Amino acid sequence: MHSPMTERSDKSPSPKKIKLGAEKLKTFFVNHLNRVYFAKAHLVNKLPQIMDEVNFTDLRLAIRETVADVEKQMARMELIYELLDESIGKGSIHGLTGLVDDAFEAIREQAGEAELRDMSIIFYLQNIECLEMASFQVLQIAAVKLKNKQVQQLLQECYEEAKADRTLLLLIVAKYITK
Repeated sequence: MHSPMTERSDKSPSPKKIKLGAEKLKTFFVNHLNRVYFAKAHLVNKLPQIMDEVNFTDLRLAIRETVADVEKQMARMELIYELLDESIGKGSIHGLTGLVDDAFEAIREQAGEAELRDMSIIFYLQNIECLEMASFQVLQIAAVKLKNKQVQQLLQECYEEAKADRTLLLLIVAKYITK
């Protein structure tokens, strides 16, 4: 007797390649670059607001480093817009900026408990860094199809910076949880 899973897998068609024309792919790329860019701008505006509230010295330094890294990433992204002969367009940004806003609201809920607030900051910055890394990876794949090695390299640099920031945050959380 066949299970539904077996029958289904026997009859499933092989995956088809997604074929996007160059213009559709570029539109996708730019729209999503916009989303990431504006989320980063939003983050750079928000992070200094919590800097003085941070209890862990290492976390305060990591936030400063993250802000500096995000500003470098934004400069690279601005160069990508120039390379593609595009301008920064706002588009729909509520998803990513909403995530940042939700994170800061959750952080503020821990206002009376410095250690919990700092752990919340680390938790949400980790989530944001992971989302940025995933976004940069998808954009890198799209950049391969756009046949622009300079754009690919700039995205790789952004990815590596986000990855380094994420690793730093993991080290900080491990340090403070195990104390």
